[in-house]
Amino acid sequence: MLKACIFDLDGVIVDTAHFHFLAWKRLADELAIPFTEEDNEHLKGVSRIDSLHFLLKLGNKTISPEAFEDALYRKNSWFLDYIAQMTPADILGGVSEFLALLQASSHRIALGSASKNARLILDRVGLTHYFEVLIDGNQIAKAKPAPDVFLKGAEGLGLSPDECVVFEDGIAGIEAAHNAGMKAIGIGKPDVLHMAKYVIPNFEGMTIEKLENIFETM
Repeated sequence: MLKACIFDLDGVIVDTAHFHFLAWKRLADELAIPFTEEDNEHLKGVSRIDSLHFLLKLGNKTISPEAFEDALYRKNSWFLDYIAQMTPADILGGVSEFLALLQASSHRIALGSASKNARLILDRVGLTHYFEVLIDGNQIAKAKPAPDVFLKGAEGLGLSPDECVVFEDGIAGIEAAHNAGMKAIGIGKPDVLHMAKYVIPNFEGMTIEKLENIFETM
């Protein structure tokens, strides 16, 4: 029986995925590494450290440990500059309405994000109060596709994995949900999120009844 929804943040609740792309693209340009939005798909739900490893591998480059740490710092600084300008207008379609429906029902709500800036972002757009449990990159040792972030979310809610559904826009996130023993609904394009058994473009028109029907058929 479905008792809780665990949401990824970037690209699911708010449109920060483009901000991440701009920050990684800026770093890639500095390192003379070609980097496209298609490449950026592989970084969704992935930790900052693993993302930089991916970028360096993409460009067949190596840098010193000191330069690696500096690159991580600069990328995050650029990203923070972008999100400092965020408002509720950056909330993706149907999210606020769906969260309100969940809160009014018996369904629990948690966040499971690799982002270390998750609380800051939720505060900026005014959605923090919806989340009973908030698990982010500051609380986990292993990033997606490891299941830790979602397992900790379920644990925080006092529920078992089979009582939760995960909403994800990234391939690594879908894998993490499956590795946690949870059902996952993809947010985005079916051809990209082919590992998800069910994919929706956004939350517009989503109701509790629709959610429960989807959950039962997955």
